[in-house]
Amino acid sequence: MRKSDHITWHQSTITKKDRHELNGHKSCVLWFTGLSGSGKSTLANAVDQALYRENRKSYVLDGDNIRHGLNRDLSFGAEDRKENIRRIGEVAKLFVDSGQIVCTAFISPFVEDRELVRRMFEDGEFIEIYCNCPIEVCENRDPKGLYKKARKGEISNFTGISSPYEAPIRPEIIIESHKTTIEQATRQILSYLKEKKIL
Repeated sequence: MRKSDHITWHQSTITKKDRHELNGHKSCVLWFTGLSGSGKSTLANAVDQALYRENRKSYVLDGDNIRHGLNRDLSFGAEDRKENIRRIGEVAKLFVDSGQIVCTAFISPFVEDRELVRRMFEDGEFIEIYCNCPIEVCENRDPKGLYKKARKGEISNFTGISSPYEAPIRPEIIIESHKTTIEQATRQILSYLKEKKIL
């Protein structure tokens, strides 16, 4: 695919800075990455709830939910997984431009794909949160029964079993989700946002 030669970017009248001033906080993407079962979605929603209680503008983009709609045409093959992450990056960028803090919960297993998304944002707007959890723990949790199916060969290209996961090299935040409670992890993330003057 390539874009048409006959389209022009239309600059909005209201800027991102205007929206920051209206909201009383800056915007960013909290990019939760980690194995299936590492707690990404649970933590993303906990952070979203905490921000909501503080009257902050936020939203959660969840991997499974996105594949029900926007990305339902994509498989779990290498190229489609790359496109899945690229599209999410573009959607997250729109949310950040609208002045919101967007929490994205995606396995996003490859460093290259996450770095591609990082480059879409201004410095400090992309905050990579690594939910670091041993695969043994994730597999024992197996909230959706996916590891069991993967072990039986019913799911191909399953991260951690038949497809690799590349851990972040320099994530902004590391959550050892097998050792840390949701409440502690949420406080850690909010403290980071305050330290960086996003909140």
